[in-house]
Amino acid sequence: MSKSSGLRLDTGLKPAAPLWQRVPTRDENGIQLSDFMMLIPGLNKADNHYIEGVIVELECALGRYTDTVCFADLNLKLNLLWVSVRPVLGICLELPTAIQLRIPEALLIAQRLPDTGKPDQTGLWRRLSGFWRD
Repeated sequence: MSKSSGLRLDTGLKPAAPLWQRVPTRDENGIQLSDFMMLIPGLNKADNHYIEGVIVELECALGRYTDTVCFADLNLKLNLLWVSVRPVLGICLELPTAIQLRIPEALLIAQRLPDTGKPDQTGLWRRLSGFWRD
């Protein structure tokens, strides 16, 4: 978001194109990107000083991942942060955790696995982890 981190901050208060038109789906090499969304409750009702603090904290968290983060959008009206990243194993949990350490109220929006009635679903995760091995 700042020049030193390689991220660009656009603070213009102008109508933006819909997110689906702005979010990249592939990187410069044609590799498909992953993305995640976080909710920051009450951000749109906060004062400017607090919002600026959140933006600084986001710059710090995202700035540590400049090789991985391809796109980030903070929608103040909806209290949503959208981040698109290169496909790095575990990044969609690691990066939200880094953000949440700096902004504790930020919540990762994720789909819950269906309840199968079985107490242990580790077998599912073990099978899925095979997809990421070379």
